[in-house]
Amino acid sequence: MKIFLMSVCLGCALFSGAAFAQSSAPAGSGKTIVLRAARMFDGKSDTIIEPGLVVVSNGKIQSVGGTVPPGAEVIDMGDATLLPGFIDAHTHLSMAFNPDFAAQELLNLKLTVAEEALLASVNARKTLMGGFTTVRDVGSSDFIDIGLRNAIAKGAIVGPRMLVAVHAIGATGGHCDNGGFRFGLFGRETTFEDGIINSPDQARAAVRLNVKYGADVIKTCATGGVLSLTDDVDTPQLTQAELDALVDEAHALRRKTAAHAHGASGAKRAINAGIDSIEHGTFLDDEAMRMMREHGTYLVPTLMVRTGIRESKLPPVIQVKADAAMAQADNMMRRAVEMGVKIALGTDAAVYPHGNNAGEFGLMCADGLTPTQSLKAGTSSAAELLGLAATIGTLDPGKIADVVAVPGDPLQNIHNTESVFFVMKAGVIYRNDRAAH
Repeated sequence: MKIFLMSVCLGCALFSGAAFAQSSAPAGSGKTIVLRAARMFDGKSDTIIEPGLVVVSNGKIQSVGGTVPPGAEVIDMGDATLLPGFIDAHTHLSMAFNPDFAAQELLNLKLTVAEEALLASVNARKTLMGGFTTVRDVGSSDFIDIGLRNAIAKGAIVGPRMLVAVHAIGATGGHCDNGGFRFGLFGRETTFEDGIINSPDQARAAVRLNVKYGADVIKTCATGGVLSLTDDVDTPQLTQAELDALVDEAHALRRKTAAHAHGASGAKRAINAGIDSIEHGTFLDDEAMRMMREHGTYLVPTLMVRTGIRESKLPPVIQVKADAAMAQADNMMRRAVEMGVKIALGTDAAVYPHGNNAGEFGLMCADGLTPTQSLKAGTSSAAELLGLAATIGTLDPGKIADVVAVPGDPLQNIHNTESVFFVMKAGVIYRNDRAAH
């Protein structure tokens, strides 16, 4: 029995956590494929390259530009642009968008874990088909994100490469907690096992528990939120000591960190603690932005949230917070651009319908980024934030062959990113609307 348990534990150690998240779907037959189009954006340059040509074999980019190797299969996209696979640094694939907030809350209490997981697989497919070959999923329940990540990595289901957070870590009664229900309804109060902490020691314990069960990234709620019933949107929710412990433990375990933070006070605590990214950042002041620039902290603005909020029927207490947040988001983003804060694309998918992630490119451009900067935010910059710049984010020889194609020139019309017609992930073609029939 002891030998059996040791074998099980060894198997879990080999196939869990961050290492497993880096694996990919089978890379095909090993034949050489040449992707050709009128132009290419490689994720690092400031201009379009004409023409575009990417040579792929065994799931990797073999060369960029040059000539077609003898015997290669050529896929000609015509008047289109090849780009690195898009990256969304803020998703919730295990959650559903429903414009009726109250109806979704009730449904969440009825769904079985199996049904949640099956629905999440649909969201994953939609995301990949929209051109997003990698996502950072920042908070789930019932370990669905772990299962989804692993099933995609095994090639059992179709979806983007996933980095997952397991439980988001926050304070009792805060944005990461289950608020708005009567006391005792769920049988017990949430604890560090659920990601709810009330001391530096509990913060460390919650990080360790998340990592034990496979977290690639540690997500925390440093302030209140919009879609939570028992807090103000901009109040700080963790102490400096709690955030210091959380980030220190995560970094010691070689995990990056992300902080949900609308308000400036909570964001500054997170920045001082060494957080890697601020999510949303709606009410950041200039001091917080200067701190981010000095520390190299990324902003993940999640501007697509507004598209879902506008469609939604929300309780009055949430609607007030949503209105206040939407009124500030554009101004915050413009100031961040002007002050030189590093920006990575993230959308908060689930607060709007899954699969529409590429709308973020246009919203970032409307708030001051150039089309080139916007595309980098969703490719090379996001890869750097996720710690994956060595393997994805640009079209370079030796990198994983994540390639998408859009019609025309996205530097002339950034909204072309919303019309992805070709998707390759790790050398496997998942979508090609221009394929011969």
